[in-house]
Amino acid sequence: MDFRPIVLVSGTLLAALAVMMCIPAIVDFVDGHPDWEIFSICASLTLFVGVGMALTSRSDVSKLNIRQAFVMTTLSWVFLAIFASLPFHFSTVNLSYTDSLFEAMSGLTTTGSTVITGLDQAPSGILLWRAMLQWLGGIGIIVMAVSVLPMLKVGGMQLFRMESSDQSDKALPRTAQIATAISVIYLLLTCVWTAAYWFFGMSGFEAIAHAMTTIATGGFSTSDGSIGHFNSAAIDAIATLGMILGALPFLLFLKTVQGDYKALFSDSQVQWFLTTVLAIVLLAASWLWLSNHIHPLQALQLASFNIVSIITGTGYATDDYSKWGSFANPLFFVVMFIGGCAGSTTCGIKVFRFQVLYASARTQIHHLLQPSGVFIPYYNRRPISDEVIVSVLSFFFMWFLTFTILALALGLLGLDFLTALSCAATSIANVGPALGPIAGPSSTFQTLPDAAKWLMTGGMLLGRLELFTVIVLFSRTFWRG
Repeated sequence: MDFRPIVLVSGTLLAALAVMMCIPAIVDFVDGHPDWEIFSICASLTLFVGVGMALTSRSDVSKLNIRQAFVMTTLSWVFLAIFASLPFHFSTVNLSYTDSLFEAMSGLTTTGSTVITGLDQAPSGILLWRAMLQWLGGIGIIVMAVSVLPMLKVGGMQLFRMESSDQSDKALPRTAQIATAISVIYLLLTCVWTAAYWFFGMSGFEAIAHAMTTIATGGFSTSDGSIGHFNSAAIDAIATLGMILGALPFLLFLKTVQGDYKALFSDSQVQWFLTTVLAIVLLAASWLWLSNHIHPLQALQLASFNIVSIITGTGYATDDYSKWGSFANPLFFVVMFIGGCAGSTTCGIKVFRFQVLYASARTQIHHLLQPSGVFIPYYNRRPISDEVIVSVLSFFFMWFLTFTILALALGLLGLDFLTALSCAATSIANVGPALGPIAGPSSTFQTLPDAAKWLMTGGMLLGRLELFTVIVLFSRTFWRG
């Protein structure tokens, strides 16, 4: 295998990360905080390595083959997480390297799990760096979902290859231009949410940090109390809407901007997602009202924010929902798996896979009832090929197998049943908080053993890159070519 294009892309991304690292350095310098020196040194080191990799590996990236694309995707995220962790390790936050890598991987994969306590007193540079990592990870996964994953045919993502190529043929001639246009939309949404947060009571710094982690559906906050720290219904509503927008396909936002105003809401995946969210929110609100005797409007506010936060994998919290009663834990556990739409910043299993599975099961039932009939499963009014169905079924199997192995491994390390199960789910689904008193919405992952953090770090990478992108690298056949 020719590794030059892989090293070139990884080096270019590291150089870009180094440039972004200068922003928190400037913020700390203005604040008079000594961490600006740490960020400057880490940025210099990252830039040196990145530029060195790029200059020594000049190659034609446009001729990447499938095997190179698999390696490039995984190694790029690993390299970025390693270098992004350096400021956490050497700054005054003084995290161990295990905790630093955990925090960096959680940021880049937009998971939102954290090991840092005392965020309210943390340096501005570190808080901004956490938010920036999630923001960069969010746009990174959108671009990957539009350009790389359909080509790799991971977990049924080939369904979106036709839509991407249609878009590029009609309006934008190259994938790079599609990615650029989507990035502009992503940036504009971040600016709008920054203004909205600032208008309704956040400081300028808090508004910028939360806007980045809202649109990226990441969930890192500037306070230990998360969004609940602000105790504002208006901010809750803004965050809820932002998380929903972040969970929708950004390619459809682009089509809407180009004049196809029906593109977003005529898409069956968007319809399924919004309907699912509405149904679960109403169910949770009804439980809070009838069981916990909370006022209906307050119940709706609590349910809508926290359910949307978990289903989109954002991980914000305004209340410790593990204390809502016996129904809350199983409800939030199930919601963790769902995720948002393909081509969004969210992770999880994603809605389109449930649609494919439902269409396939429905067709199978019709075949059982009418053996001589001809029934074809459809997705978005298009026939679903057998290749896509097998790909989605394989993804479901591998997803739950990986989740089971990770949960068992965490259990072997001494974690209790609820913590092991929910930590495995939250890392694979890139949600953020787990369930229970140890790693629930009102706690952090700091008290977990280092081995558990390493397992969860690996789980976050697997979940973010749709499992097969990483797992295929462990195949002997892959390296034989």
